[in-house]
Amino acid sequence: MKKYVLMAVLSLGLIGQSAQALTLDEARGQGRVGETLTGYLAPITQDKDTLALVKKINNARSESYQQLADSNNLPVDEVAKMAGQKLVARALPGEYVKGLNGKWLKK
Repeated sequence: MKKYVLMAVLSLGLIGQSAQALTLDEARGQGRVGETLTGYLAPITQDKDTLALVKKINNARSESYQQLADSNNLPVDEVAKMAGQKLVARALPGEYVKGLNGKWLKK
């Protein structure tokens, strides 16, 4: 069951990001944003464009996580954490992730 939920989380997360994929990829590559274990994107720089992108991506992720949680009778934070673990694990070299200690790490 969790494997199915995790696959669905990742696919819905990608769908939510597809409209902004180039911008998100650029922001990741420029070190402006990073993935967290909570399942949400976090800003590293605090400029207007970065903050707007983070808000947009996180709103889409939140909606996806809620739908998956509802359809699988799971708490939404559990779904988000499963997604966060996968998103951090698949971050590319040079991208930032937030570690358990709360500090940014460059992969």
